[in-house]
Amino acid sequence: AAGAPAAADEPPKADDTTKDKRLESMGMMTALAIGIHNFPEGLATFVATLDDPAVGASLAIAIAIHNIPEGLCVSIPIYFATGDRWKAFRWALLSGVSEIVGALLGWALLKDHFDNLLYGIVFGMVAGMMIMICLNELIPTAHRYDPRDRVVTKSIVAGMAVMAASLCLFVYG
Repeated sequence: AAGAPAAADEPPKADDTTKDKRLESMGMMTALAIGIHNFPEGLATFVATLDDPAVGASLAIAIAIHNIPEGLCVSIPIYFATGDRWKAFRWALLSGVSEIVGALLGWALLKDHFDNLLYGIVFGMVAGMMIMICLNELIPTAHRYDPRDRVVTKSIVAGMAVMAASLCLFVYG
């Protein structure tokens, strides 16, 4: 299958190697973007927990739910590009750990300067970065691997439903 790891005795074709490098690069760029995206999420969870532990717990659960597809967006392209499960796992883990680092570092640096304007700026910039990665990298790559669109559109809608459910859990939880 296209993009699947080659058998150990099969040398990769030149075209497959180029595709694999592109796929691995996309996975790493996604890890970087999600890592950056997780910084303010970690800070938001930490601040919310300090203000009201119940809200902090609801927010942590909602963020944990949506971290699952984020981890998959990082690990799947890296796995299919390299065939290395541990490498894929390490990159997904690294992008997720940035949430904890973001909470601690962000709070230490911004605790005296954090206001609604700064909060809006940080979240707006991170949202823009994630949207551009989705539009320019994730969705086109998904369509390259599913050119007849058997599952991509359904998966996008399912992902939106998971996000909506996690947001409802946060708001009404």
